[in-house]
Amino acid sequence: MEKQSPSLSVSIGLALIGGVAYFLGFAGYDLYPFAFVALVPLVVLLERERESTLRRRLGLAFLYGLVEFGGGYSWMQTFLATFSGFGVAITVLITGIFCAYLALFTVAFAWVYGRARARGASPTAITVAATVALESTFPMIFPSYLGNSLHVVPIAIQIADLGGPIVVSAYLALVNGAIAELVLSRVHVPRSTTKSAFPRSALGLALAASVIVFGYGAYRLHEVDARVARAQTIRVAMVQVNMGTFAKREDPVEGHRRHLTQSRPIDRSDPPDLFVWPESAFTFPVPPDADMARIIRRDLHAPVLFGGLDLRAPRSPGSPPRLFNTAFLIDGPGRVVGRYDKTYLVPFGEYIPLGDTFPSLYEASPNTGHFEAGTSLEPMLLGRARISVFVCYEDLLPEFTRRLVARGRPNVLVNLTNDAWYGDTHEPWIHLALSKFRAVEHHRALVRSTNSGVSAFVDPVGRVVSHTGVYTREELVEDVPLLSRGTAFEVTGAYPYAALGIVASLFMAFRRRPDADAT
Repeated sequence: MEKQSPSLSVSIGLALIGGVAYFLGFAGYDLYPFAFVALVPLVVLLERERESTLRRRLGLAFLYGLVEFGGGYSWMQTFLATFSGFGVAITVLITGIFCAYLALFTVAFAWVYGRARARGASPTAITVAATVALESTFPMIFPSYLGNSLHVVPIAIQIADLGGPIVVSAYLALVNGAIAELVLSRVHVPRSTTKSAFPRSALGLALAASVIVFGYGAYRLHEVDARVARAQTIRVAMVQVNMGTFAKREDPVEGHRRHLTQSRPIDRSDPPDLFVWPESAFTFPVPPDADMARIIRRDLHAPVLFGGLDLRAPRSPGSPPRLFNTAFLIDGPGRVVGRYDKTYLVPFGEYIPLGDTFPSLYEASPNTGHFEAGTSLEPMLLGRARISVFVCYEDLLPEFTRRLVARGRPNVLVNLTNDAWYGDTHEPWIHLALSKFRAVEHHRALVRSTNSGVSAFVDPVGRVVSHTGVYTREELVEDVPLLSRGTAFEVTGAYPYAALGIVASLFMAFRRRPDADAT
């Protein structure tokens, strides 16, 4: 039987369908069932094109990735326009370059897949190993994982306490690979004289993994909920004033007034143990300690944790003062009892890469800050509570949060965020979705306070207890459990799984190639 040449139009269609399925299944769109099949069109496409030129295979994979990340990062242009001050042409260009860069992730997947298949590895094994290896090593400004798609299914993400979202990604990749092999066993693939064999092993592994994942999830939900029921709590009040950083810069008095106005009724009727105000609650340098409580807290009685600017002395004579994005904690008597300086700064928002070397870059981006990164991971202490604070997108970084928890041994995680930069897009909801994994990884409650939404209380298994809307003025008050027991993730992080994925990918891609008949 003469081998058929694969139709380019069909392969392009598979790339487009797969890319759309991926971003629809991801956080923000939240059609999570698509996450179980999003990689299937890509694997089928790469099987169809196994004997095509490398350029054609990688080009089709690039198209898949461009659609995947173009849809997933549809908010990027709004962010750049607001955060950096660039014009439309530049924001479109940067967004396009950014998505094209991220599409190289899929190109790398296709390259590994082609080499490994030529050496006899199964589609499912390659899909799992390559997904884990690339999610562990491919550099992204805003880290995200295929496993993040299941944030709305708490029972399915409890395995994150074993190795972070990458373990959830491995599970989804296994299911995708098995379904792809099932599809390939039912249809003729061009350039092949027969259908693939029925994938009993792959489907059996996917079924067994599903039983383990959901069984473990059910156990962990019950176990953590039981600890929460016995735990001590602190009452936390959050205030969302619906003012972005620019609005607060233009009228800082109004920004301050809103925080106080929305906090006072709570303070008088049912005083909380702690008020939490967001990042950039104050857009001017916070006064020295002796004046801070009098100026900022005014007549509130409860302690306040808030984000502001900290201007410090220069490192050397003639140098400009140092500026930090800082979280401050003022206790009941009005003393400053805790500080945390943001460690990971947002490029093009809080600093410009190479901006110190080429100062003219800051002139081209007038809205970009010129912050210095912090270095301390010490917790804040408030009575019986140990609080670890991270600022803005630091809650997207599993390894950073793991170091923060290892250093502080906190009972509660608090994230201060300003997502007003992103406008009325999916990003605030995506940010919340991805941050929920930090609660699961450490089984600590997560308190997220934002300027304009989405603010939320997340319980220690990743369920959203309560949340605000976007561009609304709201207050939330909840009793937050104080937990302290560690998890496997706190000990090992994702390193064992990442190492396994990397070694397996390298082995499959570079082992001795068998005879053509065996491949």
